[in-house]
Amino acid sequence: MKKTKLYEINVKNGAKMVDFAGYSMPVQYESIIAEHKAVRNNVGLFDVSHMGEVFVEGEKALDFVNYITINDASKLTPGKVQYSAMCYEDGGIVDDLLVYKFSDTKFLLVINASNIEKDFDWMVKNNIFGASLTNASDDYTLIAVQGPESKNLVEKVFNRSIDLEYYTFTEGQFQGIDVIISRTGYTGELGYELYFIGDEKISSGLWEALVAAGNNVKPAGLGSRDSLRLEMGYCLYGNDIDQTTNPLEAGLGWITKLTKENFIGKEALLKVKSEGLKRKLTPLLIKDKCFPRHGYDVAVNGNVIGKLTSGTVSPVLEKGIALAYLNLEFTAPGTEVDIIIREKGYKAEVVKLPFIEKK
Repeated sequence: MKKTKLYEINVKNGAKMVDFAGYSMPVQYESIIAEHKAVRNNVGLFDVSHMGEVFVEGEKALDFVNYITINDASKLTPGKVQYSAMCYEDGGIVDDLLVYKFSDTKFLLVINASNIEKDFDWMVKNNIFGASLTNASDDYTLIAVQGPESKNLVEKVFNRSIDLEYYTFTEGQFQGIDVIISRTGYTGELGYELYFIGDEKISSGLWEALVAAGNNVKPAGLGSRDSLRLEMGYCLYGNDIDQTTNPLEAGLGWITKLTKENFIGKEALLKVKSEGLKRKLTPLLIKDKCFPRHGYDVAVNGNVIGKLTSGTVSPVLEKGIALAYLNLEFTAPGTEVDIIIREKGYKAEVVKLPFIEKK
């Protein structure tokens, strides 16, 4: 397994390490619930250095990015970030990703850890514009600082005011190392992601500086990252979206710019739109006490109408929450369904996202 440059500090902090996408990653430190609540109420630090970073450069960099992604990268200005996805010709999802624009000739694509090799090979295969592609994934450390107090921490560590709008970025320095500071995240809270190239000493130094900059700053693992994103209804590749799903049925129509001149998957997605959806990724609030999990059937009157893609017990609501692809006729808010667990039905209701209200 690969180790991030924060591996030693993760172990020092008592992390339970697991294999995730070929990396030894912290799933939890103290407990998933404690880390989840720390992010909702104060601040948490995540080692997400396993994520992939691909730089796209050259005169045709924008043309390439716009061709392989479904959102409209031409709308970006330097310092802006865009949530997007890449699709196959049939409309299935290659991956969801973040697009960072430095200039018309330089972009950064941040991709999921489990897809780095697949995504990069797919980009190279479809590089009809001759853009320069650099897979820098193994070089970068990435720390996510998430929670209401995240701004105070980042400003103290970088000794400057950081007034970023959501989905924008700037650049700073820590001990002489260049750091990309972006106001993004996967938790629904105010948060920042810090990208930099540095050895174990620099990486652990920035981590410890962030811990020292606040009160009761908690390290947080992949377990709480998953429950936090699910409370907001954010998709997880491999669960809620993959090659067998398209962005329209996944609720990602808002990033699918079908009026864009040309991009991979456009014709298939236009066909999906014209024919109408047959199913939709749907949020469910579980009324009965149970722990909903990926793969459980969803039924109405004993007839299976879909399957759960993600599920957990919300630490905020203290109730089960889940996402499921359901036949379209059962996706209206207020619709009652059953989650089938070991042949027993547990009551659930279709609701609207997010599961928890954010100010």
